[in-house]
Amino acid sequence: MIIYSILDWFFTVFHTLLIVFNLFGWIWKPLRKLNLATILLTAGSWLILGIFYGIGYCPLTDWHWSVLRELGETGLPHSYPQYLINRLTGINIPSSTMDIITAGSLAVAFIISSYLNLRDYKKRRLSRKNQI
Repeated sequence: MIIYSILDWFFTVFHTLLIVFNLFGWIWKPLRKLNLATILLTAGSWLILGIFYGIGYCPLTDWHWSVLRELGETGLPHSYPQYLINRLTGINIPSSTMDIITAGSLAVAFIISSYLNLRDYKKRRLSRKNQI
């Protein structure tokens, strides 16, 4: 059972850091490309894998839920952010509300990251052009 406890800790930390990075990684210029890539991978998982497993599908959530079931957890929510907020604060946000918050937050992060990456690309291109 110790391995499942370690895996629970790993998934909680890793998944939480990925969520935070998806939402705020655009702030640090050197990480903007990686941030946009992780946002696109997340959205791709939700939408493309979602065709086969249900919209919003995340393999990390699926694997973490398997670990938690081995640890005896039951009644796990559909949404990892919903679970995380409940686990950290005890607040239970309804699934439909959490889905809107989650999708809306990723959409906003995608728009900001796309804009900043495009702006950075244009600046680099202009800078290279001026050097010639």
